[in-house]
Amino acid sequence: MYEQIERIRNILPPRVQNRVDAVLEAAEIFTEMKSASVMRSVAPSAIRGLLLKSGKFSETADMPANHSAHFNWAYPHDHPEMHALYERAKIGQWNGSSLPWNTSVDPFNPEVPIAPLDLIDLGAADKLGIKLTASEQPRMIHSMSSWMLSQFLHGEQGALLAAAQVTESVQFFDGKLYGSTQVVDEGRHVEVFHRYLNEKLCKMYPINDNLFVIIDALMTDSRWDMKFLGMQIMVEGLALGAFGFLYQNTKEPLLKELLKYVIQDEARHVHYGVLALKEHITEHLTPKERAEREDWAYEIALLMRNRFMAYEVYDEWYAGTSVTRDQWRQLVMQSPGMQRFRAIMLSRLVPNIREIGLLTPRMRPHYDQAGMGAYFNGLAAPELTGEQMIHDLDEGKIAA
Repeated sequence: MYEQIERIRNILPPRVQNRVDAVLEAAEIFTEMKSASVMRSVAPSAIRGLLLKSGKFSETADMPANHSAHFNWAYPHDHPEMHALYERAKIGQWNGSSLPWNTSVDPFNPEVPIAPLDLIDLGAADKLGIKLTASEQPRMIHSMSSWMLSQFLHGEQGALLAAAQVTESVQFFDGKLYGSTQVVDEGRHVEVFHRYLNEKLCKMYPINDNLFVIIDALMTDSRWDMKFLGMQIMVEGLALGAFGFLYQNTKEPLLKELLKYVIQDEARHVHYGVLALKEHITEHLTPKERAEREDWAYEIALLMRNRFMAYEVYDEWYAGTSVTRDQWRQLVMQSPGMQRFRAIMLSRLVPNIREIGLLTPRMRPHYDQAGMGAYFNGLAAPELTGEQMIHDLDEGKIAA
C-alpha cells in the first residue's frame, strides 16, 4: 500500500506532492503510535498543530489550562533534595543584560560559524538533487541556526508557562519554592534568546508544528505529573542536549557565553523533574497509570526525534520550486550535523527516562528497536550538574 502511494505521489506536480506529503506525514504520526490512550490524549493537540496549523496563522495562541492549584498552609520542608536544589538555584541566578551584547556578530562568516557547516551537508544535498552552492551554504547555516534558536525561544516560552502551572500544582512545598526560581529562569531564557535572534541574527521563524503539538498537549493536561514528565523530562531534557550540541560546536563567543549560563539552569530543571517524578512513578501510580506514562514518554521521544525537520526553512528556500518536502526531509536526516544533533539530544533524554522508572523491561525493546538503546546507561540529571556538563563539553568528554 505504501509503495502504491509513493508511486502516485511521485508523478504529481511538486506543489501537489508537498500538500499530499504534509497530510500523509501528519497521518503517519498516528499510525506509528502503539498506545490508544496516548493517541487519544495527543489527538486534539495534533489536530490543532499539524492540521489546523494553529502555531502558524496567528502571533498568539490560547490554550485552555485545566489543573488544580495545590496549597499547603503548613509550609513544610518536605523534600530535602528539592530544598538543596532551591538553594543552588538562588546562588545560580544571572542577569541576561550583563552578557557581552556589544559583541559584533556576522552570521554569514564561515570562519566564525554560528553552527557547524555540516548541519546541512553539501554532499548530501548534491546526491538528493538539491542545488546548494558553497557560497549559499553560509546563508543556509544562518537560516538553520535561526530556525534552531527560534525553536529554543518558543520552547522556552512553553517552559515559562508550564513552570508556572507546575509551581501551582506540585505536591511538594519545597518543590514550589524551587519552581518559583524556574519561572524566573525561563523568563530570562526567553529574554536572551529573543534578543540574540532579534539583534544578532535578525531572523526568527514561527514555532514548529510538532513543538506546538507537544506544548499544547502539556498545557492542556490536568495531571501535574504529566506536566512534569512532558516539560521537565522530555522538552527540557532534549533541550539540554540541543544546547550542549550548539555550545560545543558554535564558534561565536556571545552565543557560547549565553548557552553556558542557560545549560546550567536547564540541568537544574531536569534534575527537579527527576526528583519530583521518581518516587511518584515507582510508588504512587497504579500499574495502568504507570504503563500509560511509559507509553507516552516513548511516543513523545519518537515524535521529537523524528519530526523536527525544519520545514519552516524549506518553505522559505524551496516552496514553489522543484525541490519537494521529501527531498528536504532526506537532506535533514542525512546531514552529519543533524545526525549528531539528534544523537546528543537523545543522550540527555533517555537516561532521565530510565532514572524516573519509565525505561521498564516492557519498554526497553521498543527504545532499542528505535535506535535509542545506546543511551540506556548514560548519566542522568542527578549525576551531571550543569557546571560538570560545561566542563566535560569544553574538554571534549561529551561528544556533541
